[in-house]
Amino acid sequence: MSRRQRHIAHLHLHAALTEEQYADVIEYLSGITPHVHAVPPDAVQLDLTSALRYFDLPPYDMVQTTMMRLKLLYGIDCSAGLASNRMLAAMAADASAPGETTWVPAEQAADWLYPRPVVALPGIGRATATTLNRYGLHTIGQIADLPAATLQRLLGVGQARLLSERARGHDPRPVTPTEPATHLSADLVLERDCLDPAQHHRAVLGLAEQIGQRLRGEKQVTGRITLTVRYADRSTTTRTRKLEEPTDHSPALATAALGLLAGLGLQRARVRAFTIRADDLLPAAAAHRQLSMDPGDDHARTAEAAADRARRRFGPEAVGPAALAGGRQGRRSRAMK
Repeated sequence: MSRRQRHIAHLHLHAALTEEQYADVIEYLSGITPHVHAVPPDAVQLDLTSALRYFDLPPYDMVQTTMMRLKLLYGIDCSAGLASNRMLAAMAADASAPGETTWVPAEQAADWLYPRPVVALPGIGRATATTLNRYGLHTIGQIADLPAATLQRLLGVGQARLLSERARGHDPRPVTPTEPATHLSADLVLERDCLDPAQHHRAVLGLAEQIGQRLRGEKQVTGRITLTVRYADRSTTTRTRKLEEPTDHSPALATAALGLLAGLGLQRARVRAFTIRADDLLPAAAAHRQLSMDPGDDHARTAEAAADRARRRFGPEAVGPAALAGGRQGRRSRAMK
């Protein structure tokens, strides 16, 4: 395998995913390669070039292994495309049936593209296709063979140049990770109005755990937590606390969130929903953590990291806090920019 040869995979996820489920898939795939580009709501692109060396697998086997893991862990069927750039990989995925992978090696890209219809190229809409068809241009190969000046007269300089490059299978765009969210939020809508303080405590604890997992998955920390409580009469109460130091540690987030809950005094309140929002996000690598002399803190973080690894390998339900045993509290969570 050439060192300069990229191997890009495009996966179509044949499932109706919630935002939380889609985020879980992205987090899991980030454990295979750091070069993951989300294509919401049901696709994702991976640059597997470095992962191939790490896992010591051929490109096709790497894609098949990834698809098998998504099926086993999340029950998701995929169709995949494998090529030397993002455009070709996406087109190859479009040509694949569920469970199949179409591989377009770089040296075969021109031959693979040549007979395909012009509408298969990204960016070719109905109007452009009609114009090209009017002049007898029906396949990608015909566009690739057309002199640049002729194509410019038909479409204009800018569009003709881009179309000519794509017809020859060129796409220089790198697979860039999706820009980190500016805040994260997780919410829980209760099935019925709740008066039980123990249930309130459990709900907030579960949401704090969700936020912690998402922060660690995106390699971010938060400096501020906001708790919003919505009541049966649709009124709300919001409280915010600035953290002593930015963190992604679930127990620290839970302590802050439960402190906000205690300050509200909800013993006799009929609660309908809770939301926790994490703001002031920073890359985890840029944050400083106060050293602790308490060995229990280090043990807790080590156990937390192990639990995260287990969830990435066996699915999001594999490990959870003992206090939440018996059922997941959060029904949906989301990350927003």
